[in-house]
Amino acid sequence: MKAVVQTVSEAEVTVEGTSVGAIGEGLLVLLGVTHTDGPAEVRWIAEKIWSMRIMRDELSASDLDAPILLVSQFTLYADTRKGRRPSWNSAAPGPVAEPLVEAVAAHLRGLGARVETGKFGAMMLVRSVNVGPNTILLER
Repeated sequence: MKAVVQTVSEAEVTVEGTSVGAIGEGLLVLLGVTHTDGPAEVRWIAEKIWSMRIMRDELSASDLDAPILLVSQFTLYADTRKGRRPSWNSAAPGPVAEPLVEAVAAHLRGLGARVETGKFGAMMLVRSVNVGPNTILLER
């Protein structure tokens, strides 16, 4: 499982012109899932996202009760070593990835986070204002 975590002053996901998820100051998380991911990766990444001290004044999202916008991003598993067209073989297919993305959102909510999401499998427009800029790559 991979996640790109950004501190944002605001972020929003729209699908076909309709907002499906939006937050103010918080974290934008782009989440990629691979074939071997399971419950252990779900717990680890959710707890890391919620507790990392990357927000203002070295606080975590949990310290600030900051919202999280979680967006599925299979392209985090692009393999660009050969040719000009990325391979997506390392990305889990939708039927495997979607329940795990939902499990990360559920685990975050169980920890106390307010979580907004994109729409799995849709063509999404993601708009964000990165603070810092601060972008962290998590991988397990």
